[in-house]
Amino acid sequence: MADPGFPGKNTTTTTVHTNSTTTVQTNVRFDPFYIRTIPGILKCAQMALNLIGFICIECSGYLATHSRGAFFNFVAMTGFWFTGILLAFYLFHLIEKFHRVAWLKIEFIFCAVWTGLYLIAASLAVSFHQEAYIAAGFFGFLGMIAYAVDAFVKFRAIQSGQLAQGERVVSRQTTTVTSPAY
Repeated sequence: MADPGFPGKNTTTTTVHTNSTTTVQTNVRFDPFYIRTIPGILKCAQMALNLIGFICIECSGYLATHSRGAFFNFVAMTGFWFTGILLAFYLFHLIEKFHRVAWLKIEFIFCAVWTGLYLIAASLAVSFHQEAYIAAGFFGFLGMIAYAVDAFVKFRAIQSGQLAQGERVVSRQTTTVTSPAY
């Protein structure tokens, strides 16, 4: 026989309200402090490594036109210009002005692809057994690491729902109602 003092039924209702507020300033302005952030430091390092690798290949003289050198220079210079344009966009808050564009996804895909391309280009350069190519390969491997770290940072930002630039505040309000059983 069941205990008559024990309630036979208990109803619980949980309601979760999530509010998201996005705050952006759409005016174009110069912000030199972006360079001091982790993404800014990574972009500056990527640009420097791209340029140094390119210079190393070009210093090899007539060997710079070899297919391995041409591919390395394509990877280095495309990375240099794309990263430089993104750096300028961040410095002048153009990313924030066009906050509806999925900048983090674009950057994540670019950094992931450039990690793979630098792995291939640096491996080809080092295997050529010429001093300038080996030096370029070294800087190519460093560039690969810089792009891989940047891809990881962008991936984590995408997962957490961050904006590329600006602020997004997400607040959750949980209400739990329990009705007593009679």
